[in-house]
Amino acid sequence: MSETAEATTKTGPVFSVRNLWKVFGPRADKVPGNTDLAGLSAGELRARTGCTAAVRDVSFDVQQGEVFVVMGLSGSGKSTLVRCLTRLIEPTAGELVMDGEDVRAMDRTRLRELRRHRASMVFQHFGLLPHRSVIDNVAYGLEIQGMGKAERRAKAAEMVSKVGLDGLGERRPGQLSGGQQQRVGLARALAVDPEVLLFDEPFSALDPLIRRDMQEEVVRLHREEGRTMVFITHDLSEALRLGDRIALMRDGEIVQLGTPEEIVTRPADAYVRDFVRDVPREQVVTVRSAMRPADGADSAGSGAAVGPDTLVSDAIEAVARTGEPVRVMDGTKLLGVVGHEELLSVVARLDDAGEGRNDAREVAPA
Repeated sequence: MSETAEATTKTGPVFSVRNLWKVFGPRADKVPGNTDLAGLSAGELRARTGCTAAVRDVSFDVQQGEVFVVMGLSGSGKSTLVRCLTRLIEPTAGELVMDGEDVRAMDRTRLRELRRHRASMVFQHFGLLPHRSVIDNVAYGLEIQGMGKAERRAKAAEMVSKVGLDGLGERRPGQLSGGQQQRVGLARALAVDPEVLLFDEPFSALDPLIRRDMQEEVVRLHREEGRTMVFITHDLSEALRLGDRIALMRDGEIVQLGTPEEIVTRPADAYVRDFVRDVPREQVVTVRSAMRPADGADSAGSGAAVGPDTLVSDAIEAVARTGEPVRVMDGTKLLGVVGHEELLSVVARLDDAGEGRNDAREVAPA
């Protein structure tokens, strides 16, 4: 049984992070335990100690099978945070547990196993070996693990096909487009069958259309495999599109953690409100927020149906197409009904909320 298959039988979070700090600078270890220093702003801390708290007292869990997005502007600490998860950067303080095992207590051998087998990282810069073919680049991690040549090439060919690069296995990286190279990087990470995929702004250097294609590729792979993913981005639209939950960071802290719908419709403070003010709410909010209870006539109906996680924007299209209310179904269970009136009502409510957000700009992202 593969490690991914084994992961599906586990209970509890994949990663459990509590009060994690990463401080750079002289006597960095003195900052987390000092209440006088820990409460200082980033600028005050630098002025007082010469230290920078890149990750500041962060706590969260990553659940099995979810896409957990860490989002923030440049300098918010998101990339430092994801590197702390596998100790590519050593945390200064706090608890870091994977599948019940203390990551900070791992020795060098156990840590190497974690990085090679359990958590694979996909970087913005692909790091492909230019003298090797696509197949051999994808097989590189398997080669390090000691897998035989024929077996690893067969596995690599399977991954090349999975990410849509059929027929390109013998090409060199220099013969590929940027999007194709990123697919090679994704295939290489998948080849070792990790429990978790860690993405560190992997698509930020790609052209918008290629970036959209790669986002769709991640959505497809997650839908097919259910693999746990931690995705780092500075792009709000990317975070909303990919994330089951989003942790929004600022100055090393998580300012809000929630589903895309929660963050857009119930922002925690003025900073988050300003961040999401231009997001079309109907493209984030689901029909759970718009549906009405079904009556007897609805239960007997046989018209169009949508799932409970269908976006309001998609439901609007379905109602406009049929001219009738659509049923909200969870498998064979009828949860409710959504029609023209319900959708108009929820869009108006979201628009009113958006106007309130536009007026609240006490803090602008910088």
